[in-house]
Amino acid sequence: MRASSPVAYDSRHGVHNVFLYEDVKTVLSDFARFSSQRGRGQGSQNPDNALADSIISTDPPRHRQLRALVERAFTPRQVEALAPRISELTHELLDGFSRDVDFVRDFAEPLPVIVIAEILGIPVRDRRDFKRWSDAVVSGRHDGMREMATYFSKLIARRRDEGQDGEDLVSALLRAEVDGAHLTSNELLGFCILLLVAGNETTTNLLTNAVQVLSDHPGVRDELVSNPDLWPSTVEEVLRLRSPVQSMFRVSTESVELSGVTIPANAWVIAWIGSANHDERVFEMPDVFEPRRSPNRHLAFGHGVHFCLGAPLARLEATIALRAVYERFPHLRAREDAELKYIDSTIVHGVKELPVHLSVEAAS
Repeated sequence: MRASSPVAYDSRHGVHNVFLYEDVKTVLSDFARFSSQRGRGQGSQNPDNALADSIISTDPPRHRQLRALVERAFTPRQVEALAPRISELTHELLDGFSRDVDFVRDFAEPLPVIVIAEILGIPVRDRRDFKRWSDAVVSGRHDGMREMATYFSKLIARRRDEGQDGEDLVSALLRAEVDGAHLTSNELLGFCILLLVAGNETTTNLLTNAVQVLSDHPGVRDELVSNPDLWPSTVEEVLRLRSPVQSMFRVSTESVELSGVTIPANAWVIAWIGSANHDERVFEMPDVFEPRRSPNRHLAFGHGVHFCLGAPLARLEATIALRAVYERFPHLRAREDAELKYIDSTIVHGVKELPVHLSVEAAS
């Protein structure tokens, strides 16, 4: 499609698909012509659409205010301070590894869920519902969104009643203000749901995709064991090669021409991040896994004003977790006989289960 139809209209679904790197970057970053704002203000009236009032569904100037509020409560220093706890949780999960390990179930799912839950100040007893809700939202089922909206609405109300003195992110967001402005209840609700879904589902898939890639490249895996300084750039290459987020939606605000094709005003547009990250015009040998690739200007975290707020956390989690996994299990790799089932989504990319071998003996 990049070669023959870089901008293609799908009449069945009524959307324009954009495949080239530069065009995808334009769609993601040019908020004046490609709006993220759809259904805003409907969150309180429609619990199935609570994300309509979140930062991801907002354009500037309100987006700048929301982002500024969130950034004050979610700074790089605060993210870095999570490193010891992420390492501790990683090793606790690895301690439970036995001969029969499903990497998704036993590691890649619980780690980001626990991290996000602790950031939000969620009681341990409630965490078991997080993954179920997240999966429902990714699959487009409204039941998960309704349950999450109800849960977080009660949590926010409880934090308000407690005086907002807590150290969790919800309390910090309740306190935060810019130019005298606070997050509305709907905006705070949208952010909590977005953080849960985005911070949980995407990191799970990043970890799992990394294991799949390294299983196909045992030489790189062995090099990482002996040269752990290579992990940060390896994580970036996994993000490019097997992007956890494959696509994002926008709506055109005016008639726009991309790659010689005119997209009319008020049209749905899908920016295919997965395709952009394999664009031969930008990446030399794009289908080759090259952990030392430099520069690596992938769009896995988006681009422009909507660049992912959770990118530093995702990178930190993945680097700490994967390094620990292969330090303790240097021969870990996916089982060749496993029948993989991919998540039913055009937005996120990953498998539902990933049985792995922990040692050479188990694989032989």
